[in-house]
Amino acid sequence: MTIATDPPKDSFRLSMLLYDTRYRALTIQVVVLLLFMAGVAWLVDNTIQNLQTLGKDFSFGFLTNRAGYDINQRLIAYTNDSSHARAMLVGLLNTLLVSAMACAAATVIGIFVGVLRLSPNWLIARLMTVYVEMFRNIPVLLWILVAYAVFTEVTPQPRDFRLTPEMEAAGETPAASMLLFDSIAITNRGTSIPEPLFDRSLGNVSLGLFDVSLDLVALVAVIVAAVLANRALLRQAARIQDATGRRPTTWWKSLLILVLPPVLLLVALGFHLGLPELAGFNFQGGILVSNSLMALWLGLTLYTAAFIAEAVRAGILAVSRGQTEAAYALGLRPRRTMSLVILPQALRVIVPPLISQYLNITKNSSLAIAVGYMDLRGTLGGITLNQTGRELEAVLLMMLIYLIISLVISGVMNVYNNSVRLKER
Repeated sequence: MTIATDPPKDSFRLSMLLYDTRYRALTIQVVVLLLFMAGVAWLVDNTIQNLQTLGKDFSFGFLTNRAGYDINQRLIAYTNDSSHARAMLVGLLNTLLVSAMACAAATVIGIFVGVLRLSPNWLIARLMTVYVEMFRNIPVLLWILVAYAVFTEVTPQPRDFRLTPEMEAAGETPAASMLLFDSIAITNRGTSIPEPLFDRSLGNVSLGLFDVSLDLVALVAVIVAAVLANRALLRQAARIQDATGRRPTTWWKSLLILVLPPVLLLVALGFHLGLPELAGFNFQGGILVSNSLMALWLGLTLYTAAFIAEAVRAGILAVSRGQTEAAYALGLRPRRTMSLVILPQALRVIVPPLISQYLNITKNSSLAIAVGYMDLRGTLGGITLNQTGRELEAVLLMMLIYLIISLVISGVMNVYNNSVRLKER
């Protein structure tokens, strides 16, 4: 009688690394990894040898040396006696500032233009098309330069705001006037805006690299607590609606929760605005925003908003027409249909390209050097690099910083994308 047995297992042979599909993929990956590591090792060794030939070493010690140059626009304290590391930090904060401002403004304008491009009004739709085609087909650097030329050549000089006794006696008015109840002055030297001041300030806390305002910390804490309390109120209202079928009125409670605590805190701190005033040859007081920052922000905003508008339009068109018809059948108005039905579903199409546009804004902010705005490229990759002669170290450090910023933006937006995507049941 014959007994069926399992076939004998083959023993491992080196030839199986090439001819056996179970091992071939792993073999190829290991070989490619080794070649890559060898290439990196050769590149590093070649760089070290070239530096030694030039009499240089690889060191970041230059960051502790005195910078010796001024930065006109800054968020933290800085003088020309500060170190190159602090100048780099000032430039980094300037990069983050203009990037955040441009991302926020471009998103608002992009959504607005993207929705209006689908408007049934022929004239509005064509005007939005002209905006999109004009801004996205011209390099962003040109728009930045155009905005800078407008702010420096078209805007009035500070002396144009002066009201002399002779002009007052003759009943004349200055050639230029401030905006928003005489609180904002746009000149060829910069834009002066009101400065938040506190009569009973809580002071600052030094963290070494910079100081943190306790007033700002307290205000942020109160706002966060108010938002959390309002969310709890809305959840309670939803539970009552699920139990009884009737939703209690919450708008006035939400208004009190969100507005009253911050207002009471500001009153307790003695909050007021320090308005800019013309004194001497320029405006004194308030916050002076340089024309280079305004031009860079405006150029990046208008350019990127055109791309975001197309992403928004594509997302809206990706939503089935039946969703709109169903909303109309339920009695929803077109505006409510767009905000409650269409846009929430379109987000799954809008968010992925939106991430790319945010990354483009951050990287395009390095064009600030064209208008003299001292960002990371202008400080670490500009004056510091030229003064110290540490080209390799400065460029590598700048690349690492931009990489980290981009990865953080991608990570945050991917988390948001996962929260708004469709959940299959």
